[in-house]
Amino acid sequence: MIQSETLELLEWPRLCQHLSTFAATKLGAIVARDLPIPETQVESEQLLAQTKEVYELESRLHPGLSFEGIQDIGDSLERAILQSILPGEELLAIATTLAGTRNLRRVIDNQENVPVLNDLVSQLRTYPELEQEIHRCIDERGEVTDRASQKMGEIRVELRKIRSQITQKLQNIIQAKSGAIQEQLITQRSDRFVIPVKAPQKDAIPGIVHDTSTSGATLYIEPSSVVPLGNQLRQIFRKEQTEAEAIRRTLTEKVAAVTPDLERLLAIVTTLDLAVAKARYSLWIGSNPPRFINRQDNEIITLRNLRHPLLVWQQQHEQGNPVIPVDLLISPQIRVVTITGPNTGGKTVTLKTLGLAAIMAKVGLFVPAREPVEMPWFSQVLADIGDEQSLQQSLSTFSGHIRRISRILEALEEKGVRSQESDFDFAQSNGVRRKKEEEEEVRRKEEEEEEEEKEKIKLPIPSPQSPVPSPQSLVLLDEVGAGTDPVEGSALAIALLKYLANHTQLTMASTHFGELKALKYENPQFENASVEFNETTLSPTYRLLWGIPGRSNALSIALRLGLKPEVVAAAKTQVGEATDEVNQVIAGLEAQRRHQETKAAEAQKILRQAERLYKEVSDKAAALEAREKDLRASQEIAVQQAITQAKGEIAQVIRRLQKGTANAQDAQQATASLSQIAQKYEPAPPPKPKPGFMPKVGDRVRIPKLGQTAEVLTIPDADGNFAIRFGIMKMTVQLQDIESLDGQKPEPIVKTKPAPAVVTPPPAPAIRTSQNTVDLRGKRVADGEYILDKAISEAAGPLWIIHGHGTGKLKQGVHAFLQQHPRITHYEPAAQADGGSGVTIAHI
Repeated sequence: MIQSETLELLEWPRLCQHLSTFAATKLGAIVARDLPIPETQVESEQLLAQTKEVYELESRLHPGLSFEGIQDIGDSLERAILQSILPGEELLAIATTLAGTRNLRRVIDNQENVPVLNDLVSQLRTYPELEQEIHRCIDERGEVTDRASQKMGEIRVELRKIRSQITQKLQNIIQAKSGAIQEQLITQRSDRFVIPVKAPQKDAIPGIVHDTSTSGATLYIEPSSVVPLGNQLRQIFRKEQTEAEAIRRTLTEKVAAVTPDLERLLAIVTTLDLAVAKARYSLWIGSNPPRFINRQDNEIITLRNLRHPLLVWQQQHEQGNPVIPVDLLISPQIRVVTITGPNTGGKTVTLKTLGLAAIMAKVGLFVPAREPVEMPWFSQVLADIGDEQSLQQSLSTFSGHIRRISRILEALEEKGVRSQESDFDFAQSNGVRRKKEEEEEVRRKEEEEEEEEKEKIKLPIPSPQSPVPSPQSLVLLDEVGAGTDPVEGSALAIALLKYLANHTQLTMASTHFGELKALKYENPQFENASVEFNETTLSPTYRLLWGIPGRSNALSIALRLGLKPEVVAAAKTQVGEATDEVNQVIAGLEAQRRHQETKAAEAQKILRQAERLYKEVSDKAAALEAREKDLRASQEIAVQQAITQAKGEIAQVIRRLQKGTANAQDAQQATASLSQIAQKYEPAPPPKPKPGFMPKVGDRVRIPKLGQTAEVLTIPDADGNFAIRFGIMKMTVQLQDIESLDGQKPEPIVKTKPAPAVVTPPPAPAIRTSQNTVDLRGKRVADGEYILDKAISEAAGPLWIIHGHGTGKLKQGVHAFLQQHPRITHYEPAAQADGGSGVTIAHI
């Protein structure tokens, strides 16, 4: 009872209603509205695995998995088992369901890395032969076709023949008795063909009157000459109905023969539909997959930027206010968190958000929080939230809270009894096994065996009077101990929370009692949290602060709202100096936290500025590199033009020499011309390098690495090594490690032995392989950057990056990452044969 009551308090049915809108089938929507909650962690992990695979599959497929043609055929299958004859529409629905399921399985089978879904659809049997038989016998309108059987074909031919004869006779009568006819048409009344006749002239066309118009001016008469054909038509029509019923009976029997498989098919399709609905709902509210942790392994509950899913829905679907997230980071030793602070500050919303997050993770939904999402698997989520006072049941606020808390403790005890009974059964089985081993080993006597049996019977069996509650539960208490005398309510709240600290996985309670704030300093299992309140604006900020208890704001709020200062001052004297000092300490802690948050925000701002400056510098460097490349190209063009012009002028000199007999004066003039051309077009020689510094014995040199000056003791040898002394120390250094006192670098020693010529082999042509190809399709930009950075660090040549087209966001992110990476010289789209614009080649 308390389980269903908790779901109502957390508004879980409303979330399920939202989830059902993402279901593709009617049955999926029905199940989503009453979503079953798993009893074991294994089931929850299986559901989460289904949601994860569908989530990844939906990101790769467009427009996603299709459930077209799949209908709710459960009622039809039940009637088929009861030997009812299914109508054509229901048989057609079964056929389209089989076709839609087969298409769904084909899509999943063609995908990679979906083992859970592959295992799920591997159990499907879609019976294509049954589908084909139904389509052969039933048309799109749900009617039996002529080709369903030979007899049906013959009946339909005879039917068309009789109808044609009737129509022809009626047309002849209409033409012959046109004056008595009200309207030139043939219609039907009670499956009989009739013609509209004017009432005063009914005797002109003898026959059977089947109907009369509302005004009585028209009679619908079946002429006597057509009556025998009409009777014959009714007989043939009855034969058609009988044959159609026989065909549908045969098809129904075939459906009934495979009903267990079809019911299993319907269950699997519904499971797939639920997984798809969960994935699409999770994507829509911006959720991330949770990971179940074991707090005994010192793992921390991590729920950053946790948002209430119903408020997210309200914001996005109903244009509500922005959702303010909370951060829940709970250490493994913490068992109870007490939240304090003013009313309307968000304490109750925080409790509900955590409760919904725990249930969402259990049923395979993603949690609306920032990655990573890490939380325990809670066997039970139990809550006392809201006011349960009732005039009809004579319940006060306090009585309502106590009754609900009693039901919570009973639920914990029942879970504990079942857990301990299973532990006892396990202990008994182990005792039997040990006894058999001892019997085989030492062959004890029969008396000793009887004693052992007696001892085994004396094993402690848990009784209902002293159960051990389950430590895997999550308990949420709102305004614990409220509604009664503050002193007694505070004492009761302290005792209850201490009890829950030892018997639950986690308890979160909101309270106004100041005594509960001190539990953190008495017991390491307790932690304080508070909701922030802005005294300037007299409004809550809905932020959750950890480690700091909330303080009373009633007096300051009353003063700001206009209450007389002397009344507020008198109230402060009633509160006492100790409470005032505590509030001052809490205020100081809050101020210190705000100061730290301000500094963190400033550091984040500086980091963003540094990133922006780095991007600007990178862009400028790339622009300068491109400009240098353009200048180099233009210089090469200018040089080629100068060479061409110089060759033309030289050719002119040669042609002038070739005219007539050349003498010494002509040769001298030609030489002078060539010298002028050379001076005009040859580049200026580079400046001669400044002669290097060579240390001599007794010189003073500087050693930049050590920041010292030293005296040269020996001249450099062939390898450039020589001895120096600074102070009382002597050491050997190389020429490149010293410089003169005026900053000159030493002249390097040139060895006379010629170095062997090194022939550089031409670079091997770049070939695309699986080793230098990275497939980022379906990845997020952040995940893609991590994978890409690792691939670039290991690459020795060009890298082919597959990002696809899609919305273009992944492609833009890849190009932005490549543009700022220091190892990438340039990138370009691949050739059309290699994927075109859906693939980018990055050059290392």
